[in-house]
Amino acid sequence: MSELLKGAPVAAALAERAAERASALVARGVTPTLAIVRVGERADDLSYERGALKRCERVGVSVRRFAFPEGVRQEELLAVIERINADASIHGCLIFRPLPAPLDEAAVCAALAPEKDVDGVTAGSLYGVFAGRPTGFPPCTAEAVLAVLDHYGVPLEGARATVVGRSLVIGRPVAMMLLARNATVTMCHTRTADLAAECRRADVVVAAAGRAGAVGASCLAEDQVVVDVGINWDEGEQRLVGDVDPSARGVVRALTPVPGGVGSVTTAVLAAHVVEAAERSCA
Repeated sequence: MSELLKGAPVAAALAERAAERASALVARGVTPTLAIVRVGERADDLSYERGALKRCERVGVSVRRFAFPEGVRQEELLAVIERINADASIHGCLIFRPLPAPLDEAAVCAALAPEKDVDGVTAGSLYGVFAGRPTGFPPCTAEAVLAVLDHYGVPLEGARATVVGRSLVIGRPVAMMLLARNATVTMCHTRTADLAAECRRADVVVAAAGRAGAVGASCLAEDQVVVDVGINWDEGEQRLVGDVDPSARGVVRALTPVPGGVGSVTTAVLAAHVVEAAERSCA
């Protein structure tokens, strides 16, 4: 049976380090502060918000919430982003996406100051990821993937890594982050001609296609480490499932569970990003 790479110990270790740094900042008179901008009341947004609030409280990060009804005007939302940019006591901002129509999500994200973008939504942050420069922050989920691999001692130097998924939220950034760690990276997606063959030759597989069961047992091989980033609702089973078919558990050496894997690490990464943003503001 495959080893389960659970997210709880990874999140705990990240949170402990962030709490120590947050305490040092508070001693200097600086309280790391996160602004949460949410439009509407999507169940997944509310769930993540609750998790983020709990994590931030434990770490020592203050949170200010800006919640709007779905009918909020673009101008009102942009005005709040400008207020957040101008408020020196706010060090990071999390904008829940996708934003409901007819809001212009790209314009809202672009309005956020890159130094306060703690979830990699601005062009400046993504440039930092792709260019390997400390500008802004990478998306929290993408960084959580690397945090899991590092915590469990998975070697990346010279490893063959296949990323299934090409979104700017996870697939592309995590591919660049793996490349920066000297892995040899192959990017795939749901239209890759022979996805199974591409995945089987990898040492590490990151499944981020956003489709339940997109990576089946035929895609996997022994001695592989698989990181399942997928969060999908199975109506038949009435539960959350990943992008990796459950049959993989009997094939690969190790994999992350869903739930209880990468998702549980994301809020710890978010809190750590806010702390680092506060540290940068004091430098």
